[in-house]
Amino acid sequence: MSRRHAAEKREVLPDAKYGDRVLTKFMNNLMVDGKKSVAERIVYNAFTRVEGKLKKSPVEVFHECLDNIKPSVEVRSRRVGGATYQVPVEVRPERREALAIRWLIDASKKRNEHTMEERLAGELVDAVNGRGSAVKKREDTHKMADANKAFSHYRW
Repeated sequence: MSRRHAAEKREVLPDAKYGDRVLTKFMNNLMVDGKKSVAERIVYNAFTRVEGKLKKSPVEVFHECLDNIKPSVEVRSRRVGGATYQVPVEVRPERREALAIRWLIDASKKRNEHTMEERLAGELVDAVNGRGSAVKKREDTHKMADANKAFSHYRW
């Protein structure tokens, strides 16, 4: 880590269709090899599929989905006297959002539908209903933190 100064946070522009900054971050995370238009097409087409299935605004569904995935606690490794402990710590809001986005994309990629649009739409619907791989990942993280509650006094 640099000792000079912390890197300044860059603000992303809201996306073209819905005017949402979190959605732009999501698209940027989904983007491969700088192909933003492909990422936009995947997300927008997945949103139309979700709208068809749930009959709700896709942006509301997206935010509700992220809220169901965001972890509130996680474990961090901490070395104390030659032993490494998994210490549960609160998750900062920016990191919560970043983890939720990353987990949603990973879970979508691991599904076995044909196109990424179908996978993403399916994972969004599952996450809104409180199931799916991304929500399970959050539950596992919370269980791990709960199991290691005894080491919470090592928090720094």
